[in-house]
Amino acid sequence: MLKPDYPLTTPRLTLRPFTPDDLDAVHAFESRPDVTRYLYWEARDLDATRAGLDTKMSRTAITAEGDGLNLAVVRRDTGHLIGLAILMWTSEQHRQGEIGYILHPDHHGHGYATEAAREMLRLGFEGLHLHRIVGRLDGRNTASARVLEKLGMRREAHLIQNEHVKGEWTDEVIYAMLAREWTP
Repeated sequence: MLKPDYPLTTPRLTLRPFTPDDLDAVHAFESRPDVTRYLYWEARDLDATRAGLDTKMSRTAITAEGDGLNLAVVRRDTGHLIGLAILMWTSEQHRQGEIGYILHPDHHGHGYATEAAREMLRLGFEGLHLHRIVGRLDGRNTASARVLEKLGMRREAHLIQNEHVKGEWTDEVIYAMLAREWTP
């Protein structure tokens, strides 16, 4: 079980549960086609963002396989919500999880995704005692691949046209890290 003591802080970020007041900030990036290009879902209208926010607000603890954390990523210097970070518990038996992140494009290229994802790895390895954590991405998403590489994750697989997403066949690339490879 994992119920972090919120808020979590990193050198430049605060990670915290979502609140209803986050709707406009979340919609600012979830409504953008350039943000959702490599995701499973299309850009969201305000109603879809609101529904998604309700789900995000409920994901603050991991108590069983299949549960996850969805945390707002907030810049400490400005207080602005710039994205989200995710940790999923994918297998209790095999002690495995998955991380993910989405940032508003205005905040790309500053290391914020890496910083937030590093905190999710810490929670997975040190808080949930996972053995292995993966990051999965569309094979065309080279920026996300760089984030996972900066974290020290190993590229383990490139699956050719293994998923049909948004009307086209896409490749999936899988990165992973074992608990013994984790260094905070």
